[in-house]
Amino acid sequence: QVQLVESGGGLVQPGGSLRLSCATSRSIFTYYRMGWYRQAPGKQRELVATITDSGIPNYADSVRGRFTISRDSPKNTVYLQMNSLKPDDTAVYYCNAYLGSPPSDYWGQGTQVTVSS
Repeated sequence: QVQLVESGGGLVQPGGSLRLSCATSRSIFTYYRMGWYRQAPGKQRELVATITDSGIPNYADSVRGRFTISRDSPKNTVYLQMNSLKPDDTAVYYCNAYLGSPPSDYWGQGTQVTVSS
């Protein structure tokens, strides 16, 4: 069974930083595109950032320049460094692993990020 284990959420003041982590198995980490999505109350889940198996990142316009996604191969872990956090960043953040062929899509359990003074 595929597992994506997230950590690092919490409460932070506006302008602060947090780093989210998502650990998975070696096979998933090696071949899948990894990413972070978020869902705020009353809103649809939205893409935050993804990174391909070869390390190419992609960001939502709302976080570009503030968030950085990265991969740590020895640890089979994907990180999301979040800086200059805003109240609008408040949401449950989900780790995702996606493979196009054969189609496979896995999700973590989610971690809460709250940005508030």
